[in-house]
Amino acid sequence: MPDSIPMPHSTPQALTDKDYALMLETAIAEARLGLAEGGVPIGAALFDSAGTLLGRGHNRRVQDSDPAMHAETSAFRNAGRRKSYRDTIMVTTLAPCWYCSGLVRQFGIGTVVVGENRTFQGGLDWLRESGVKVVVLDNAECRELLGDFILAKPEVWNEDIGVD
Repeated sequence: MPDSIPMPHSTPQALTDKDYALMLETAIAEARLGLAEGGVPIGAALFDSAGTLLGRGHNRRVQDSDPAMHAETSAFRNAGRRKSYRDTIMVTTLAPCWYCSGLVRQFGIGTVVVGENRTFQGGLDWLRESGVKVVVLDNAECRELLGDFILAKPEVWNEDIGVD
């Protein structure tokens, strides 16, 4: 994957859904990788406002036996330290859970792009109420990846979202 996504349609201040869809491809690739490793197929990537990829990752709860290694957490860690995250864009295949929504709020990430939110709403309303720009792309591949996984491994999915 390239270090930056060409943004021919817009300037950093006026990104379009087409620009966000290009960014989502990185998160989808991460979700596929997680699934191939036997994990939950959720991927994420952190970009700056110009479309430069800062970090990418996928849910590794199963692979690492680490309940805190969600896709957004992995992408955030892989991005490394920054003085400020306000101009960054967290792109994720699924609406972030409360834990990952807290990460977005804690570090002031300004925009969250969501591949799909039909399967899980997470903290989207809270993020919106807190001034975070939320863009939902309603991507069919994101829905299919996770939907198929939930049918095959409902117990792992329930563990991932904290349902007994």
